[in-house]
Amino acid sequence: MKAIRRFTVRPVLPEPLAPIGELARNLRWSWHAPTRELFRAVDPEGWRTAEGDPVRLLGTVSARRLAVLAHDQDFLRRLAEADRDLAGYLHGPRWYQEQGGDGEPLPSAIAYFSPEFGITAALPQYSGGLGILAGDHLKAASDLGVPLVGVGLLYRHGYFRQSLSRDGWQQEHYPVLDPDELPLGLLREADGSPAQVALALPGARRLHARVWHAQVGRVPLLLLDSDVEENAPGERDVTDRLYGGGSEHRLLQEMLLGIGGVRAVRAYCRLTGHPEPEVFHTNEGHAGFLGLERIRELMPYGLDFDSALEAVRAGTVFTTHTPVAAGIDRFDRELVAHHFGDDGELPGVDAGRVLGLGMESYPGGEPNVFNMAVMGLRLAQRANGVSTLHGAVSREMFRGLWPGFDVPEVPITSVTNGVHAPTWVAPELARLGDAGEAPAADIWEVRRELREQLVREVRQRLYASWRQRGANTAELGWIDGVLDPGVLTIGFARRVPAYKRLTLMLRDRDRLMELLLHPTRPVQIVVAGKAHPADDGGKRLVQELVRFADDPRVRHRIVFLPDYGMAMARTLYPGCDVWLNNPLRPLEACGTSGMKAALNGCLNLSVLDGWWDEWYEPDFGWPVPTADGTAAQDDGRRDDLEAAALYGLIEERIAPLFYDRTADGLPGRWIEMVRRTLTALGPKVLADRMVRDYVNRLYAPAAAAHRALALDADAARELAAWKARVRAAWPGVAVDHVEAGTALGTAELGATLALRAGVRLGELRPDDVEVQAVAGRVDADDAIADAQTFPLKPADAGPDEAGRRVYEGPLALDRTGPFGYTVRVLPAHPLLASGADLGLVALPAEAAAGEAPGLLMR
Repeated sequence: MKAIRRFTVRPVLPEPLAPIGELARNLRWSWHAPTRELFRAVDPEGWRTAEGDPVRLLGTVSARRLAVLAHDQDFLRRLAEADRDLAGYLHGPRWYQEQGGDGEPLPSAIAYFSPEFGITAALPQYSGGLGILAGDHLKAASDLGVPLVGVGLLYRHGYFRQSLSRDGWQQEHYPVLDPDELPLGLLREADGSPAQVALALPGARRLHARVWHAQVGRVPLLLLDSDVEENAPGERDVTDRLYGGGSEHRLLQEMLLGIGGVRAVRAYCRLTGHPEPEVFHTNEGHAGFLGLERIRELMPYGLDFDSALEAVRAGTVFTTHTPVAAGIDRFDRELVAHHFGDDGELPGVDAGRVLGLGMESYPGGEPNVFNMAVMGLRLAQRANGVSTLHGAVSREMFRGLWPGFDVPEVPITSVTNGVHAPTWVAPELARLGDAGEAPAADIWEVRRELREQLVREVRQRLYASWRQRGANTAELGWIDGVLDPGVLTIGFARRVPAYKRLTLMLRDRDRLMELLLHPTRPVQIVVAGKAHPADDGGKRLVQELVRFADDPRVRHRIVFLPDYGMAMARTLYPGCDVWLNNPLRPLEACGTSGMKAALNGCLNLSVLDGWWDEWYEPDFGWPVPTADGTAAQDDGRRDDLEAAALYGLIEERIAPLFYDRTADGLPGRWIEMVRRTLTALGPKVLADRMVRDYVNRLYAPAAAAHRALALDADAARELAAWKARVRAAWPGVAVDHVEAGTALGTAELGATLALRAGVRLGELRPDDVEVQAVAGRVDADDAIADAQTFPLKPADAGPDEAGRRVYEGPLALDRTGPFGYTVRVLPAHPLLASGADLGLVALPAEAAAGEAPGLLMR
């Protein structure tokens, strides 16, 4: 029979062992090897059974064992060392505390919102790359001393556990997670009662949530949980599953994450004395409603909606993670309107103002759709993609929000993702020391050891998977021969949307079989990945791969492992020799799995997309050629061409290099590529580098803007009023004519043009605008590339009889070839982060029509 209530009875720790409880409650253990080894020493078998989770371990260890440890002097010495080390880590100054901030103080705190966090397998609140990236962001911030506060939701079923049916179809399982068995604690009021936040719902209903707290090193992580008695059954289920449910369910999750998340941060700061955040960072659009809550907070202090919006934008950073429109949450406008206004959140504010922030009200958009990424961009003064290429793709994707500006000027920058080395680097590799100095034989021995570990784990997982699929033990003797520690091993593991092309490797199955079964240079492949539960197309791809891997002819050389997650990944990345990534370019925003592999000396074999497009060098691996142009118009033809290129690379370059051994039996050239990957590529892909970039390029400027606007109501009002005035007057702004001071046609390198432009400002003042010359090389259509801008200055004291003002300035001709220029007028204000901020620009009539003056430079 089943129990009606489940709870955990924990042993009371003897006084000498009290510090071990604190070590278990701080998730730093998940990336600090000495602390993990200490827990292993508590009970080696229990540690294995608990799957490396110290909270579970301490929930099962016997009182007798604890009594023994309480008198074990060696263990107590190690415990005291770990306790002192954690205290020093938590309270000592780190990189952030040593920064000068160029005269401006760095943010006192940053709130980091994400729908998922991949900290450790013991806290399964992630589905894939977005969550793992968020977890690595928190860990690196902790290591650097950056005062982050993480904010997310606590999903009672997490994401799903994946298994396979006998015929290879993905099956989902949703285990119930008991927060009391997770490394969490409730945020409590001073009287001991659980802290709660609440949202207003239509029909005078309320959505209540408790706030759970995890400590990620120095960084607190707050997770909101709607499964509380105060809620009706429908509201209790809001945080049931990650990325589950229909549109309204997802909308309520995102309202709770954004609006409830801000309220949870306020409660945490009130109860703990933590500094209030000056910067709010929304990791993808799911948390975009946080901006609305912050607007609501400011309005009682005498700010209207527009003024509060300016104050909120100043301190907000938005990161977009997808170049795929389908990856963005979009809701029907009526559904969103139903939840705001007098019968929901933001009473007293017209729901139309809320809708205006997310509607796709630009050419090519769908006017009745509320787009969470669009809202994120409109509510943030600073935005970024997650690789250089993704930044460019994002500027193209969202250019409609900044009409009149060329794509390169769309104000979306990029900070390339990174991964947290202490989490992902195998201990065996860490013990190797400086890879630049290590002997080749030592590097190869570590790589061989890691491959052996992968082979053992693959066999264990494959056996468990086949048992779940209904196979009898007597049928599974062949698993003992699956994979070979001496064979070139290729890994491929990720989510399974169509654009990641899980089955590209199957395009020519005969050729793939030849690679797998080559008599002298065989290849083996380990594949893992989950399709979204609602994505039957992705499930069919999984089934196709599984059925191929089930073929008795090749099943010892290619395997599919179900239930891909952090625990599997920590063996998979180090154990592979080559990491494969073959998305449709440019649909991979970053692709951090290849970074984790590289940190372990695994060479990348990837389409030039995401981070690989940015940092590929021949020493680090191989680019898979892409079939752009006409071939790209036919997905089938493109897949054929790119799969053929992939097979060719493996057969003609990669396998021969791996199996080319010197007299001492070492693959000398391969080892040097591993060495270069570790020493030259490794430092680039670190999450430490990523977080430093965020601090210097986004968080520090956002904090300065926050102080100028959010802490100065008059400045926020003035900026909002100025924007309203400029927008109203902009139809009267025009560039009437442009003079170059010389005949057009040709000019000499080094010459200078004296530009004069007649500009109408209408109702605006000269200090409301900036007049610029824009110059650069031009293509056959007279489009300016690699543009440079030069300010033009007023030439006289006032307008002429026609209301025109003359602006002038020199234009140096510093490059040869086809050259062109134009003149434009932009709004200008000291508190704007970008001249494109308002999306307003005035151009000469011929430039607006696609024409441009040109010069042929010689």
